[in-house]
Amino acid sequence: MVRLIVKVLVVVFFCQITHAQVTADCGSAVPICNNTPINGGANGYGADDFNGATSSGCLEQTLSGSIESNSAWYRFRTTASGQLGFNIGHNNTEDWDFALYRATDCNNLGDPVRCNFFDNSDFKSFIGVGEDPTGDQNSVHFEDWLDVNAGEDYFLFINNFSNLNSGFSIQFTGNIFVTNPTDALDCSIISNLLGSPIAACQNDIVVLDATTTGATGYTWYQDIGAGFTAISGETNPTLNVLTSAQYRVVVTTATGSIISDVQVGFNAIPTTGTMIDEVLCNTTDMMFNLEMKDGEAFGAQNPDDFIISYHSSQTDAMMGTNPLPKQYSKSPGQETIYVRTTSLTNSDCYDASESFIFNAVETPELVFPDEITICEGATGVVIGETAGNPSFTYVWSTGESTPNISVSQEGDYTLTATNIAGGLQCEAQRTVSVRASVLPAISDVEIEDFQSNNKVTILTDIEGDFEYRMDSGPFQTSPVFDDVLAGMHTVTMRDVFGCGEVTENIVVVGFSPIFSPNGDVLNESWHIDGLSVLNSPIVTIYDRYGKLIKEMTEFSPGWDGSFNGKPLPSTDYWFKLSYIDNDGNRTYAKYLQNHFSLRR
Repeated sequence: MVRLIVKVLVVVFFCQITHAQVTADCGSAVPICNNTPINGGANGYGADDFNGATSSGCLEQTLSGSIESNSAWYRFRTTASGQLGFNIGHNNTEDWDFALYRATDCNNLGDPVRCNFFDNSDFKSFIGVGEDPTGDQNSVHFEDWLDVNAGEDYFLFINNFSNLNSGFSIQFTGNIFVTNPTDALDCSIISNLLGSPIAACQNDIVVLDATTTGATGYTWYQDIGAGFTAISGETNPTLNVLTSAQYRVVVTTATGSIISDVQVGFNAIPTTGTMIDEVLCNTTDMMFNLEMKDGEAFGAQNPDDFIISYHSSQTDAMMGTNPLPKQYSKSPGQETIYVRTTSLTNSDCYDASESFIFNAVETPELVFPDEITICEGATGVVIGETAGNPSFTYVWSTGESTPNISVSQEGDYTLTATNIAGGLQCEAQRTVSVRASVLPAISDVEIEDFQSNNKVTILTDIEGDFEYRMDSGPFQTSPVFDDVLAGMHTVTMRDVFGCGEVTENIVVVGFSPIFSPNGDVLNESWHIDGLSVLNSPIVTIYDRYGKLIKEMTEFSPGWDGSFNGKPLPSTDYWFKLSYIDNDGNRTYAKYLQNHFSLRR
């Protein structure tokens, strides 16, 4: 946990009560069975309830050198089973800590069952157990809900880390107050005749009841900060209270007097300001910050005295349940948001009379491809939305007003879609780039001289974006294929935009471009290597005039450079290679370098 020693201290009193019915020592902890009114601030601590320890659970030493600095102790007992929580409200410039102990004896507190020692560098107004009433689901100042059983005793230690403070209030929460709204906490632990401290709302009537069997007289006193003074004319066993003060009753009996004090705190009931309806353009994953509406709800009221929450139903607003997250994910459409303005110090003092209409106008979403290709020879291509929304208007940069259009020229085309609702105009734009592409064509196939690793290169005279494939292998962007085996193959060239493809059959074989039948045993004959992989290959050799000189098969020993037994002169000769293809037809091999030289 992070604790910053440097503090910003601003003293702001929540109300006119400066007396605090609060004790600094565990042994005299104030018994409570309901929410407490605002106390006027904790000032110092009495005996060290932690006996010099440097920590207790998450609690560590404060600026005082002890765990305690400005402490308050309360105790309570549960009479129901279920979920228990509480909110400790305070000025958001102050730094408060707490620890909750399940114990019956201050001398055996043990470790706290819930504890928080984070500093308040994020200026929060609440610490506690359960849920932050402001709707902040990620507040580090709130611990998990506590599951309790009936008959359990607890001590609640509240401590101000700094030296000056303006007090706090306690508001109990949890489902045990739903199932047992009036008796979730045991009031029998309070021996005080007038009961535990009372928190009320402005204009409520609080009745203090000091009725005592055998009483002979009642005298009521009030202290608003300058000491107790008698309340003139009040001699009944009950007193109707309308103002915040410390009250005292002196009950006269035959055996003596009974004196009892109680603190009563009245909190102002807020008035939510007039809320303005919201109309805005909805976008994907749109988040709306509901805190932007807080100023309207506060009006002229001091925002430090109240908190604003937003709800999806009037019932939730009245109960103060299920607050909407301040970063609200709004879906398209209209809904009513209900506003609750709550006293910071007493959640029973609230106003849930206001609401506002929240209308998120659907913003068109354009999802068509932003790149389209027109193939060579095509009359045009359709661009834009396949099916438009009849509630939207569509305008293209060409002036056309339909969701999609047909174009036949390259260029950039922009579509603007508009939805007008609630006096708001919501637009979306998308530009599609149209480009032309040509059909592929193989101009030549370059086959490297026959060797152990053959190279084949597909050549084209056309500029474009093409892919290439050898036989049934994968397409690649390079037109060069290495390690090609001898034999028949197919090469394929295709346009990457789908504008057609072309396939050619090739034969990979090898021959020497020069041979010299001069009797030196080297290059004495000319032949083609690799014929054995072809079906019924035939090689025919011609002179420059087209005269047939020699015909060979795969079994022929090669040509020795003679015709009818006579040596032919040194010059260039031509050849053709034919074979039976997979369809059973004799065909001539293409793309072979079909001439060679005879040298003597």
